[in-house]
Amino acid sequence: MKLIYKYVIVIFSLLTILTACSKKDDVQPVSANKATLSLQFDNIAGDRNLQLNTGTYKNAAGEQFSVQLLQYFISNIKVKTKDGQEFTVPQEESYFLVKESDGASQFCKVKVPEGDYQTLTFTLGVDSLRNTMDITKRTGVLDPTGGMDDGMYWGWNSGYIFFKMEGTSEQAPIDPTGVRKFRFHIGGFGGYSAPTFNNIKTVTVDLSAAGIARVRAGRESNVHFMVDVMKIFNGKTNISIAANPQVMFSNYSVNVANNFSSMFYHDHTEN
Repeated sequence: MKLIYKYVIVIFSLLTILTACSKKDDVQPVSANKATLSLQFDNIAGDRNLQLNTGTYKNAAGEQFSVQLLQYFISNIKVKTKDGQEFTVPQEESYFLVKESDGASQFCKVKVPEGDYQTLTFTLGVDSLRNTMDITKRTGVLDPTGGMDDGMYWGWNSGYIFFKMEGTSEQAPIDPTGVRKFRFHIGGFGGYSAPTFNNIKTVTVDLSAAGIARVRAGRESNVHFMVDVMKIFNGKTNISIAANPQVMFSNYSVNVANNFSSMFYHDHTEN
């Protein structure tokens, strides 16, 4: 009887070890090999897909509006595993301009070491260091010439517009072109020669609830974010179009920027 008992203990111990190994193998440790991680930014308005020009939406102030233009910078992407291993994407590979008018731009693809990532961090905007770097260090979507073509750079203020949304609303006053238009052009990195407001916002998302990113060679892990522009109006501060139809380089822009973090939520991950 004692011998049988010992065999049972041995078998149970082996099963425990095998189970533990199996669970451990479910988590891929960070590798020296790199693979593609994609961040997808899917713009919506509340519970509806955002449609430029044709969609009509209502904010918390009861104001109806349509969006004609939406674009923003995503930068400084970092990933972290459950056990705290962190990888920061090299800055030169980590600046993207997301445009609602350009579906391809809504996929921000970077190379990270193979592994399982639970936390993802990115910046909405352009960091102060890059804002003040020599122009030769600002290429691609950060090229001020290209940025000005996209309307995302203030030449007079030598700084990037981090977030731009324009549209129409009956609650907006008539502008010089005869259109009832609102414009939110949000920038401000803290000032170069004198301090100003800082509207750079860092967003950190726990991916575990809707699927961690399992980055492997030979396939593309895609982290799908919903970006709710309604949160611009209905956030920490409720923004009224009638009261603030033009928000640009002003102290009030801080109220709009403080609503940025609530725009993003992780919908799912495709591995």
